[in-house]
Amino acid sequence: MNLLKIIWNPSPEIFTAGNFGLRWYGLLFATGFFLAYAILYYIYKREKISLTLLDWLTFYIFIAVLIGARLGHCLFYEWDYYKNNLWEILMVWKGGLASHGAAIAIIIALIIYVKKYKVNLWWLFDRMAIVIPVSAAFVRLGNLMNSEIYGITTSVPWGFVFAADRGAGNLPRHPTQLYEAFSYLLIALVLIILYRKNIGINRPGLFVGVFLVALFTARFLIEFLKEVQVNFENNMSLDMGQWLSVPFILLGIGFIVFALRKNPKIIQ
Repeated sequence: MNLLKIIWNPSPEIFTAGNFGLRWYGLLFATGFFLAYAILYYIYKREKISLTLLDWLTFYIFIAVLIGARLGHCLFYEWDYYKNNLWEILMVWKGGLASHGAAIAIIIALIIYVKKYKVNLWWLFDRMAIVIPVSAAFVRLGNLMNSEIYGITTSVPWGFVFAADRGAGNLPRHPTQLYEAFSYLLIALVLIILYRKNIGINRPGLFVGVFLVALFTARFLIEFLKEVQVNFENNMSLDMGQWLSVPFILLGIGFIVFALRKNPKIIQ
C-alpha cells in the first residue's frame, strides 16, 4: 500500500484439497445467508411466529436466489451467448449471477410462500426488507475477494489496484464492491433500529418501500463509478444495472405512498 493506491491481489480460494476448493465468495455468501436467517429467527421469536414457517421460508428464498440470480445474469447480460448454450445456464459454478434476477425471483417466491402458508404478504415483505440488504452486502464482499465488478480508474487515496485481473490495467480503481456493501449494511442497520423501536412497522409496505428505494438508488448511483461489465453496455446511456434498478425504485415509491395513505396498524 502507498498513499495513492491499495494493491489488491487475494486468492479467491481459502484452501484446496484435491478437486475441492473452498472459495471466499461461497463462504461470504453463506455467511450473509446465515446472518439473514439469524435476524429472521429473532423476528419470528419476537412476534411469536412458528419457526417451522421460517424453515420453509429459508428454503423458498435459497432456491429463488440460486435460480433467479443465475437466470438474471444469463438473460440480462449474456443472452447472446447462452441462447446457443442453454445447458450452460445450469453451470452455476462457472460464475455469473445478477442481483436483479434474484430480486425478481424472491418476490415470486414470497408470493407463492404466502399463498401456501397463509402468511400476510405485507408482513412478510416488510420483514424480508430488513434482512435482504445483509445478504446483499456479503455477496458484494465476495465479489471483492474475486476481484470482480470493480470501478473505473480513480485518483482517490483508497483506490484499489486489482492485480489479479489483467483487464484492470494495473491502475487504481474505485472499490465499488465496498461502496455497495457499506451502503447495504447501513440500510439494514437503519431498518433494524426502526423495527426494534416499532417505528413505521405498523404501516404495512413502508419498510419494503424504503428498502427498495434506498438499496436500488444506491445501486443506481454507484453504477456510475463501475467499469462496464459487458460490451453492449458501451452503447447505452445508462448501464443494464441502472435500467434494471429503475422499476424497483418506482415500485418502492409506490409502496411508500400506499403505506403512508393507509391508517396505521396498531402494534401491541
